[in-house]
Amino acid sequence: MKRFLPLLPWGAAALPWALWSNKALSLHQLSLTLPRLPTPFAGLRIAQVSDLHNAHFGPENRALTSLLAGARPHLVVLTGDLVDARRPRPDRALAFAAQAAAIAPTYYVPGNHEARLPQAQYRLLEDGLRQAGVTVLFHRKEVLTRQGAQLTLLGLADHGFGKKKGAADSPAARTAAALAHLCQGETTCSILLLHRPDFFPLCAAQGIDLVLSGHTHGGQVRLPGLGGLFGPDQGLFPLYDGGVYRRGASQMVVSRGLGNSLAPLRINNRPELVLLTLSPPAPVSGG
Repeated sequence: MKRFLPLLPWGAAALPWALWSNKALSLHQLSLTLPRLPTPFAGLRIAQVSDLHNAHFGPENRALTSLLAGARPHLVVLTGDLVDARRPRPDRALAFAAQAAAIAPTYYVPGNHEARLPQAQYRLLEDGLRQAGVTVLFHRKEVLTRQGAQLTLLGLADHGFGKKKGAADSPAARTAAALAHLCQGETTCSILLLHRPDFFPLCAAQGIDLVLSGHTHGGQVRLPGLGGLFGPDQGLFPLYDGGVYRRGASQMVVSRGLGNSLAPLRINNRPELVLLTLSPPAPVSGG
């Protein structure tokens, strides 16, 4: 025991830092240019909330809702894992969803943890979200209109919902088929809510302008100069751990999320609320 005594001061100092790293919210502001964004949507602000996993930030989640309200978004998108399948607390998820919907029109797509819930439990969650004023985009699209111009918001539910025992198809095949069906005939600028970022190549192949994802928790542990340590479905040093990615004409934003699941602590990885401001390309001046 004596040999561990010199480590106690370090442990005492590390505890406040660990608490701060996991509870001190950050606002990650990004400005993106979308080549096909209609001019009336210039300046559109989208707040992205991902991977809440039942987390709470102060009484009644006031710290999170205050940060969200202060960002003054035109839209709020919830990109999956509002609840945690290991310890579901739908009451927390629904309370926050109602608060978000009171701030701005709010859209939700389910993630892998919602897919792991018993079907009846998920239906109760979905019904509760609708009653809270949230639009559920389960393999659905919503067309937004401004001054006669259109922007399409797409939502693709996690492939876990389509999983069948003994099914020969793969998650990629299920996702590709669902995505192709969702995008059929789509010609407007499009924003896709999709929980898992590892299917970004499939989205780019469909010509999606912008994908909003989460799932990776920023790699849980972030190493200076190296990024995230581990991402679900991606393994060590994931390609898509957080931030902006580009593939051809498509872009993707991956949120590092807010809560934790199997791993209880984040390291060098504060929970984040993402605020996107979108703009079309600057007009080319004649000469």
